[in-house]
Order: sequence, then C-alpha cells, then structure tokens
Amino acid sequence: MAIFAQLITSFIATGAFGIIFNAPKETLVKCGLIGMGGWLIYYLLDGYLDDAILATLAATIFVAVISQELAKFNKTPVIIFSVAGIIPLVPGGLAYDAMRNFVENDYNSAIGLAAKVLMLAGSIAFGLVFSEVINQVIRKINQNKIRT
Repeated sequence: MAIFAQLITSFIATGAFGIIFNAPKETLVKCGLIGMGGWLIYYLLDGYLDDAILATLAATIFVAVISQELAKFNKTPVIIFSVAGIIPLVPGGLAYDAMRNFVENDYNSAIGLAAKVLMLAGSIAFGLVFSEVINQVIRKINQNKIRT
C-alpha cells in the first residue's frame, strides 16, 4: 500500500510542476507518468540496494531517455518532459536539513548532508548527460542502418 501512495504522490507532484512550468495541457499526464516511473525506479532501487546515488542515477537515465522519446513522438521540446520528470528526484529535503544544521552550528552533520546533496545532484546531472549520449549513439546507429 505504501508504494501505491508513493506512485500517486509522485504523479501529482510531477503533473503540478508541469503546470507551474507551463507545459502544454496534452503533455501533463505524460509528464506525470514519467515522474511516477522515475520515482518508482528510485524507490525500488533505493530500498533494494540501499544506495540513493545509484538509484537516482538509474531513475534519471530512465526519465531522460523516456523524455527524449516522448519529445520525438509528440514533436515537443525535451525539456517539457525531463524537467517535470526530474522533480521527484531532487534532494530538496536533504538540502533543507543541511542548511538547517549549518544554521544550528552542527557543522559535522551539515557537511555530511551537504556532501550527499552534491552527490545526488551530480548523479542527476550525470544521468541527463549520459542519456543524451545514449540518444546520440542510437541516432547514429539508426542513420547507419538507413544508409546501408
């Protein structure tokens, strides 16, 4: 039952951010589904592997690859799907906790949390770049198949 609540919440949050970013109305459900799928991958991998960074990387690659495919299919910019889909993976709560610990002069906890936030943000950035590389390789392979 907990996973069902996670899926519904991530779908609503992603769709809401699609509205905030002025995504076209016909893409809001797709944005929600992308975010929900990315969160499902993160939630399952984090629970199974107990490694939030690897789970975030895998979920980000999923979100970015699906976003690129949906953008081609719907003839819309990739950023409409990828930005909304990444939102559930952003470590906002951890960043808040890190800053709160800095303000409370608990520097040891703050530095540990800040380092984790930076690693999670880096894995999101790396996942987005890596998925673009995957997309370029697939595009080159398809172009070579067409030529031969």
